[in-house]
Amino acid sequence: MCGRAGTVNSHDWQQSRVKRLQVAAIAAIGYPLIALLGLTLRLRVEGREHLDAVTASGQPFILSVWHGRILPLTWFFRRRGLVVITSQNFDGEWIARIIARFGYGTARGSTSRNARAALHQMVREIRAGRSTAFTLDGPRGPALEAKPGAVWLASATGAPLLPAHAEADRYWALKSWDRTQIPRPFSRVAVVIGAPLPVPRRLGDDDMEDQRRTLESALEALRRRACVLANREA
Repeated sequence: MCGRAGTVNSHDWQQSRVKRLQVAAIAAIGYPLIALLGLTLRLRVEGREHLDAVTASGQPFILSVWHGRILPLTWFFRRRGLVVITSQNFDGEWIARIIARFGYGTARGSTSRNARAALHQMVREIRAGRSTAFTLDGPRGPALEAKPGAVWLASATGAPLLPAHAEADRYWALKSWDRTQIPRPFSRVAVVIGAPLPVPRRLGDDDMEDQRRTLESALEALRRRACVLANREA
């Protein structure tokens, strides 16, 4: 986001011409489909001033979201140059190709495999002045439970966390661990952006946990607000 004995190396798919063609096909089809869907969405945005303020400051930030709302948030935050961690496996490759066309940068690695290397790559991106995006509960969950990576990254770099959430009034939910939400065409999508959360530098373990819980609480408040704006029960 080197395999051990008995595991499949994440790069093995690259040795297969069929897999390489599949990656190219998925990316070629996936981008226009998502773009077309995005054009139909009726966005209602609250908290845009928080995004505008942190962008105007010139300070890189860490967009902090739940994995299950990747699709509508990918559409909303497109063309902003945000850097996202994507794995080097088959799925990570076509995802990287699609989001690159939406104007995202990619740091190849994984927060579940070789997490230290992936996070240090993100540190380098932020120090180079690039903002990043972080799925707090990815890549495998539990859903809506923030892992400490984003807080560690903020503490290591001084970049603030920028929490955001999206809810659609009509959607399909995948049968995945995070119940990934795909808004239906022409649905109303509420996007709620919270105030930036500064994180003190070089936190200890106890303070890191406090900050993680604060971020989790902020996302839950945004989720409830987004449900209200989308005219759904929280």
